[in-house]
Amino acid sequence: MIYHYFFSVLIAALVSRAATASFAESCRSFSVKLADNNTPPGGIVEYVSAGTDLPLPYNDPSCNRPNQTVTADLCRIALDVSTSNLSSVVLELWLPRNWTGRFLATGNGGIDGCIKYEDLAYGAAHGFAVVGSNNGHNGTSGRAFYQNEDVVIDFSWRALHTIVEIGKNLTSRFYGYPHRTSYYLGCSLGGRQGINAADRFPGDFDGIVAGSPAVDFNNLVSWRASFFPLTGSYNSSEFITRAQWTGLIHDEILRQCDGIDGVWDGIIEDPTLCHFHPDPLACTTTAHKENCLSAVQIETVRRIFSPLLAGDGELIFPAMQPGSEDLAVERLYAGKPFSYSEDWFKYVVFDPSWNPAYFNLYDAETADALNPAEIRTWPSDLSAFHARGGKMITFHGQQDNQITSFNSIRFYDRLAAGGMQTGAEQMEAFFRFFRISGMFHCNTGPGAWVVGQGGGASAAGIPFARENNVLAALVAWVEDEIAPDTILGTKFVNDEVGRGIQMQRRHCRYPLRNTYIGGNASLPDSWMCL
Repeated sequence: MIYHYFFSVLIAALVSRAATASFAESCRSFSVKLADNNTPPGGIVEYVSAGTDLPLPYNDPSCNRPNQTVTADLCRIALDVSTSNLSSVVLELWLPRNWTGRFLATGNGGIDGCIKYEDLAYGAAHGFAVVGSNNGHNGTSGRAFYQNEDVVIDFSWRALHTIVEIGKNLTSRFYGYPHRTSYYLGCSLGGRQGINAADRFPGDFDGIVAGSPAVDFNNLVSWRASFFPLTGSYNSSEFITRAQWTGLIHDEILRQCDGIDGVWDGIIEDPTLCHFHPDPLACTTTAHKENCLSAVQIETVRRIFSPLLAGDGELIFPAMQPGSEDLAVERLYAGKPFSYSEDWFKYVVFDPSWNPAYFNLYDAETADALNPAEIRTWPSDLSAFHARGGKMITFHGQQDNQITSFNSIRFYDRLAAGGMQTGAEQMEAFFRFFRISGMFHCNTGPGAWVVGQGGGASAAGIPFARENNVLAALVAWVEDEIAPDTILGTKFVNDEVGRGIQMQRRHCRYPLRNTYIGGNASLPDSWMCL
């Protein structure tokens, strides 16, 4: 019996080794030709084994991704594909040995041209043929947009659609048969890309995860630009310091709003119920003190937590939700221009002479009217995507420090009451929106923020299961018609998987609200969606 056991193990190992060798050889010999029968110059086709720490020496340093650990045997294809006479897209297609027949495209962030290699590795590890791109330019700056509309078009929509078409074609040729289902995963700008794809190219994806989406893009850029002239420079006399934001103001916000949900845990479960008033922080004398705010500072805080309105009172963008100030002070309230907005106005809307210190409503009106490369992404009707059976999951952190979560509520309500005229109940047949309490922008935060939203250390700490992984939930919805009612979020101690779970919470689909019903608040059964 022992002999037969070891013989069986040996045979299995040899078969596995042969399969791996065969896959590696198939990868190395794969000929990359696109639909026009052209082979892009300077491409990479290489076999990468599981456990490899893949160096990325050609990745722009500003993307801060010098390498990526790969956890699945895969065939890596990297190409630079022309999209016009003046622009091109760098794409990476990762084809895992253990392919499930699923195709996945990944998005970008900010205004950058950075491939999210962590998301490529995440997708490949779960058996997806996965593609990503630099979205038409390299690095985190917007300088490449200046006087080059083709690059802006790539950034707005063409890059993603191009890599999806090429990725699907190469995937089919490599494996010998086409994908069964097609998915998209992105957050922030990536969330906008996914929603834009559903609107512009409803046949590209069967399922879309669109996290913290940067929709109504032109007005979002203006909203972000409005904070610098509001806060003033970091060295101005009335500037609100980091210590004041993270201590004095944040503490008062929690004092007023943390207990609304019945639990004092440093998390505002539903910020729509928090109506913060800064007046208790006002200094009682004319002297400026460290533990209070001057009249000018009080007004600054009040305006920061107010919507951005046009001269006629029309809404440009919703207010920032309270609770986000701990991280918002690092960029939006830092007393310097928000780089994404500064670059957009300098290199797309106006020219490099534009001064962010003097941003005004005219600038906002100009950006919205120009709508470069139709980037707005503010649909009121996704009927074509719905009609072909498409499914979409949107999530948004309720302490988002870069895009107010109130805008995703606005977007969902716009769809439900707008051109589709379906109402929330019918919307749930194809579109579900989850509010993630205690999550900052796309990830991290004091709450149960790990929901399988992309690659990274914490993603490895939860199983790829529909109950607690947003991508797995989408797969189950598309392929098995099991619609997600909740997403179980996880918070690890110090956000380190090895330290164990600190808390878990089931996040509710909008418009339901997570309601404390008693017991240990760190346990999911102590809450109910009502």
